[in-house]
This record gives sequence, structure tokens and C-alpha cells, in this order.
Amino acid sequence: MDVLLYKGDCLEEMNRIPDNTIDLTVTSPPYDNLRTYNGNISQWTFEKFQGIAKQLYRVTKQGGVVVWVVGDATIKGSETGTSFRQALWFMECGFRLHDTMIYQKANPMPYQQNRYQPCFEYMFVLSKGKPKVFNPMRENTVNPGGKLTTTQRKQDDTKHKGTGYGRARNATRYRHNIWKYNVGHGQTGDSLAFKHPAPFPEKLANDHIISWSNPSDIVLDPFMGSGSTGKMAVLNGRNFIGIELDEGYYNIAEKRIEDARTTPLERIVRN
Repeated sequence: MDVLLYKGDCLEEMNRIPDNTIDLTVTSPPYDNLRTYNGNISQWTFEKFQGIAKQLYRVTKQGGVVVWVVGDATIKGSETGTSFRQALWFMECGFRLHDTMIYQKANPMPYQQNRYQPCFEYMFVLSKGKPKVFNPMRENTVNPGGKLTTTQRKQDDTKHKGTGYGRARNATRYRHNIWKYNVGHGQTGDSLAFKHPAPFPEKLANDHIISWSNPSDIVLDPFMGSGSTGKMAVLNGRNFIGIELDEGYYNIAEKRIEDARTTPLERIVRN
């Protein structure tokens, strides 16, 4: 598989990518300056995000998908709402908000304040037109073979039999759009990933890559970080373009992706 890695600011480096080139982007921005990276607070503004969103629309193929994983900081007792503003701006750029998914953290860091334990981030699935690829993840159903008895309610408040009423229940169904993953060292045996303060769960990147792209497609991560998206793209037979500003993290990503080119998938992905 072909791999292109660029060290630099993604707003500038994406100019290297021709129009309508990328099949899938899976990424997470340094939202709300929530973390420092190698001791430096990222210079992340909403105006910069707007430029990056426009670039993503330009480079994405018709039918391509952007998976944007994002959360909000809490400042002076209030969540910023930046994630919602970003989703709306993506739509202003021409993307469709195909699905609002949730990344649930199975083992979040303990947090004691006057609100409930935060344990999720949004995964906005944005498409340029109708998605051209959907390879749905599936899960086991309860009582496979039993009869479906679901009813639906009409606008006039009357009930009617749901789709497939009386039919035998399938053994599997499409997975729901809340995906739960371990965070931290429980999600990978690749200790190099944790030289970055916020590595993706590898399984999260893996599942989106399988869902929204096919082998030999081109996957982009403009905020490459520790390289989890690139690693899983290579292991799943996709081509990859990665961009990272920080030299230290760039080197980590480069090493992980290079190692993945000779490592079997089953040794990397953990359920």
C-alpha cells in the first residue's frame, strides 16, 4: 500500500492533495486547546477549523466520508459547544451530516464535579453526497430465530405492525451507532502510541475504515498524532496520507505505520 506522510501544518499541507482525491478521512482535531502537545498549547481557533473544513470538502471525492471525532472543553462551568458549531459549519461547506455517532469510553478518567461523569465524544460522519461505501459492522441479536413483534405508531397515534412483523429474527443486525471502546493501554499492546497524550483506540479507527472504505481506497488523517489511523489503514489494505505538525509525534507515527506494514492485523486489533 502507498503511504505519504507530511510534516507540517495541515491547512498548508493539504494544498498538496488534488481535488476529489480522498475516499475517507478519520481524524480528531486538537479541539478547544484542551491539551498541550509536547508542552505547547496548539494554536487552534474556529477560524482555522473553518479553513480546514473547506480543504476537506475540496479533497474529498464525491461519495467520500469524513469521520470527525470531537468533544468540548468545559470553561467557567459551561461546555463550549464547539463540536456543534463545527458540525454546522461542515454542512455550510457542502457536507451532509450523514450520522451523529457516539464514541463511548468504557474506562474514562475519574472526574468529580457538579455534573455526571463524562464518558463520550461525538463522531460526526460527514459525506460529500451519498456515501459510496457502507460495509456495516454487525452484532448478535437477542433471541435469534424468534418472531419479530415490533409495532410502530402513526402520526394519528394509531399503531400498526412494524417492518417484518411475524418474521423470524435474524442472527445478527447492524451495530448501533454508539460504539464503546477501552481507552489507555487496555486498547492496544503498542506502547509507542502512548508517547502521544491522546491516541485513538485502534479499534475505533479500524471499524470506521472498514465501514466507509474499500481496499485500495485512500484514507487521510490531517491530525495524524501517534498514527493510529494510518496504522489501521495499512493493515486493512488501504492507501494512506497523514499530516502531523509536531516532529516528535510525526516520528512516532512514521515508526508505527512502518512496523504495521509487516505485522498481521490480528496481532494489532483487540476487541
